[in-house]
Order: sequence, then structure tokens, then C-alpha cells
Amino acid sequence: MAQILAPSSQWQMRIAKNSAPASPMTAKMWSSLVLKQNKKGTAKSSAKFRVFAVKSENGTINRMEDLLNLDLTPYTNSFIAEYIWIGGSGIDLRSKSRTISKPIEHPSELPKWNYDGSSTGQAPGEDSEVILYPQAIFKDPFRGGNNILVMCDTYTPQGEPIPTNKRHRAAEIFSNKKVVDEVPWFGIEQEYTLLQTNVKWPLGWPVGGYPGPQGPYYCGAGADKSFGRDISDAHYKACLYAGINVSGTNGEVMPGQWEYQVGPSVGIDAGDHIWISRYILERITEQAGVVLSLDPKPIEGDWNGAGCHTNYSTKTMREEGGYEAIKKAILNLSLRHKEHISAYGEGNERRLTGKHETASIDTFSWGVANRGCSIRVGRETEKQGKGYLEDRRPASNMDPYVVTALLAESTILYEPTLEAEALAAQKLSMNV
Repeated sequence: MAQILAPSSQWQMRIAKNSAPASPMTAKMWSSLVLKQNKKGTAKSSAKFRVFAVKSENGTINRMEDLLNLDLTPYTNSFIAEYIWIGGSGIDLRSKSRTISKPIEHPSELPKWNYDGSSTGQAPGEDSEVILYPQAIFKDPFRGGNNILVMCDTYTPQGEPIPTNKRHRAAEIFSNKKVVDEVPWFGIEQEYTLLQTNVKWPLGWPVGGYPGPQGPYYCGAGADKSFGRDISDAHYKACLYAGINVSGTNGEVMPGQWEYQVGPSVGIDAGDHIWISRYILERITEQAGVVLSLDPKPIEGDWNGAGCHTNYSTKTMREEGGYEAIKKAILNLSLRHKEHISAYGEGNERRLTGKHETASIDTFSWGVANRGCSIRVGRETEKQGKGYLEDRRPASNMDPYVVTALLAESTILYEPTLEAEALAAQKLSMNV
């Protein structure tokens, strides 16, 4: 099981002067937000995004800081729950707040709620009510204290999951006894791109122009190589505080692009953790005045796209002799390549071209240590004869509920005919 980390230190937002603004903001305005530890805070566990006075062009001062950072715990047992759900596009996140008057320990203790589905593209105006079912709880790094973030899924008033509710189907798959017995682990690598506001051009790039070619930016350091580190670090710490199992982060190959990794997470938890981590990232970029993009190919040309590589293993794969189970899983995945591709993210055909560390979208392939394949197996896995596989096909905007459930379904529940399996093994040059 994945260990959930939750540091007890406080956090605060600091606003730093931007010496080279890429938007209509002037040099007199503050634009870059940085998350840092509040070393002056007490030892009690609470998190705050401190909002310092923001100077505008006319010299007025925003004095909301004291109210935004009020600690409610000494005065009331009530706390704020931010209900979060996925909107009609399947990638947009929505949320709204409500007061909870008593302590809760499980999502089922929270009240169901509703929203106007006609305003999110999920219901007609004449019957617009959509019901929110609380499913997972995380600590709120923005409000701190006892306040929480609540991941919800969506239903009709009659209790039927609406079409955009992909979590419901994933939960059914992950509750299947065969799947439960295999304890599926997922490690998801979420890539994303930071864009300048208004111009929607990558952070750090000259407006209307291009930086130097790729090469020095991946995991690079320096003002001419790393753009948006403050946002990446702020997000990293906020996720750890929330209880999201973030395992690392790094700058990506294209400048202005970053990655963080979530996992190992078991079953449905992987989807919950990715969605809440995306919500937190949206909120941080909102505060920083930067646009978050999950487009799989934000810049055309000789630039890397953005993926959401999904590392996956079952109990059998992790045990002695598991390499045979990995190869059997790869066979199954090859037979369902079209089904997976169709569910792996919108616009993925612009990314999966066979270039820039991707495989062609039309051809299934696998290899050891080969990042140009659909499925990559690590050298250590091959050496030890057990471990995991990496599905490199999912796009950065994929739905983690769909991808994780489909991997479990294809490798645990799907049973191809012996003839189909033999043909696939011959085609992939595998002996199983």
C-alpha cells in the first residue's frame, strides 16, 4: 500500500517581483508566487497560503490578508469542505464550498450535494440538478486547519451515474475480486505546460518567438533553463500536505513544461490522487497568474509533447517469476490497442507520432528500456525477472479513472482466445 505523507509545517505564499513580465502587467506589479515554509509559525499542524499585500498600478493596497488567513479552530467546530467534481468536458474541474458543522472521519459521513448541471454541460436546463457523492477526502492546503478537499462523483437525482462519471465504472472494476486479489499498483507521471496569460505561450518563451532548441532544459537549473520552478515546488509541498502520494517532480524536456509523479497508489486511489493534484495545481497557477495546460502537444514542431505515462504492476508481476505475467499482460494490451488509444486522451494523435520519445499511435510495440515503444519494461525488471511495465501511450489530459481501470481490465479480467494470443505472441516475437 502506498504511504501517505502529510508534513505538519505551515506554508505561506510570498510574492516576488517579476523582472521580465510577459503580459500587460508592469514592472511595478507583483506577479510570481512562491510557496515556502512559514518558519515563524507555531508547531501546530495547519497550512496557509499567506497572501501578502499586493500593490496595484494606482498604489492601492489589497488588505484581505488577515481575513484570508483567519484560523477558525479556536472559535468554532465548523469547517469548510470544498466539493470538487469533473465537468462536462471530462477534463475541467469544478468546485464549491459548504460549511460542515461536526467532525467526520469518512466521506460517507458528508452530506450529498447538488449543482446546476446545465452550467457545466452535464444536464439540460429543464432538469439541471446533478447530485454530488463524496468519495475521498484530503486536507486543504489553501485554507489549512480542519478544512478539507472532497473528491466527488456525479449522479442523477434517481441515483444513476451521469455519462461523464468515469469513477463509477472504475470503482466497479477495482472492486472485482480478481482485481482486488491482484492488488494493482499505479505510478502516474503527470506532465503539464505552464503558459503566459493572454498570449497563451509557454512560460519563459519570448512572446511570438522561440527559445533555444531542446537539450539543456530537462532537469535543468538556471534562469535561462528553468521556468516555473516556484509553481512546481509550491504544488509539490501542497500535495504532500493534502495527503497525496507525490513521489517526485522534475523539469521536462520542453522549456516551461514540468512533471510530477503520483504513486504507488492502489486501485481507485490513483485516480482520486491525480484529480485532486490537478485541482491543487489549477488553484496554484490561478494565484500565480499563469495558465495551466494539459494539452498533449501544446507547441507544434520539434518540441516534446506532454504525456501521462502510467506505471503498472499486479501482485503476480511483483512476485518471483513475475516477468512471465508482465509479458502476458503486454500480449493482452496489444490485442486491445485500439480500445486503449481511443480512451487515452483527446488530441493524442498530435503527440504519438513516433518522434520525441513516443511510439506511433497506429502501431503497438514494446521493448526493454525503449522510450520509443508503446510499452516500456525497465532494465531492472528484466534483470530481476519481476516488477512492472510502463504504458507510455496516455496523454497528459487522460482521465486517470479510465486509464487505470482499463489497464486492470485488459490485464486481469480480459481473456483472449488462444488463437488471438498465439498470433499476437508471434507478431511481437514473445515466448509466453
